Amino acid sequence: MPGGQSEREEKVSMELTEEIIQSMEVGMAFRDYNGRISSMDFHRASSYLVTASDDESIRLYDVANGTCLKTINSKKYGVDLVCFTSHPTTVIYSSKNGWDESLRLLSLHDYKYLRYFKGHHDRVVSLSLCSRNECFISGSLDRTVLLWDQRAEKSQALLRVQGRPAVAYDDQGVVYSIAFGGFVRMFDARKYEKGPFEIFSVGGDTSDANVVKFSNDGRLMLLTTMDGHIHVLDSFCGRLLSTFNVKPVSINSTLEASFSPEGKFVISGSGDGSVYAWGVRSGKEVASWMSTEIEPPVIKWAPGSLMFATGSSELSFWIPDLSKLGSYAGTK
Repeated sequence: MPGGQSEREEKVSMELTEEIIQSMEVGMAFRDYNGRISSMDFHRASSYLVTASDDESIRLYDVANGTCLKTINSKKYGVDLVCFTSHPTTVIYSSKNGWDESLRLLSLHDYKYLRYFKGHHDRVVSLSLCSRNECFISGSLDRTVLLWDQRAEKSQALLRVQGRPAVAYDDQGVVYSIAFGGFVRMFDARKYEKGPFEIFSVGGDTSDANVVKFSNDGRLMLLTTMDGHIHVLDSFCGRLLSTFNVKPVSINSTLEASFSPEGKFVISGSGDGSVYAWGVRSGKEVASWMSTEIEPPVIKWAPGSLMFATGSSELSFWIPDLSKLGSYAGTK
């Protein structure tokens, strides 16, 4: 695949192994939230992380320095999902107030709303931005998927679906997928009006789709469902490579999972609040971390880094404990 893939891989100075994943623990935690974290996103090209929380706050962090740079409150609309645009201090977010389902383009730099995107009539449950241009895609409980351009308030296209949709662009911004009802539909982002060019089955799991994602190299896809299944598929032929199982999630929760940067491992939350890691090719569980939480954490692997973040009632940065690694002990 063209693009910044090699740059991202170079950032990972140590190759990620099962041993490193097993050593990972919380290196830093932010416990000043007054509600559950509902969403977070790493910026692709900077060290920034943004979170959205049920306490109606959007928070911007510099992960490299372990600091919270800004807290912006969205009391009027609430905030549910949040994603960075290409700019590290501009985000798009969905509301949680139940009366205005518009998406908002917000500058975190000067706290200004740059645009409102009106079109959905129920909660937006999935949001993905294109890396290649100003387009983004949103899926809602109103059973529509809307395609947008950040420069226009009205959607560019509307696709009707039969269920709760999960949507995602691939890392190159060339393809996007829409998952619902036990199938993943693949679209060419430049020819979406022709309909899906492939439709993949996920082995009879028709429970509500929660999250769909591509690996960085675009070769793999994962789909999580409400019944607690994490399916990994070959994104070219649609073959189901493995299915991992965790505790199911409640109707108001989302089961989130994430590929490691090179796509060898999957980490996931669980309906009982725990975190798990599996090897993609081996299909076996590599590590698990139990939790006192009772809802699944949101979870994201940091781009090109030996770190992932979880969000629940607090934000945690997970890093390897080098003292646990025999071969690395004393090298730092």
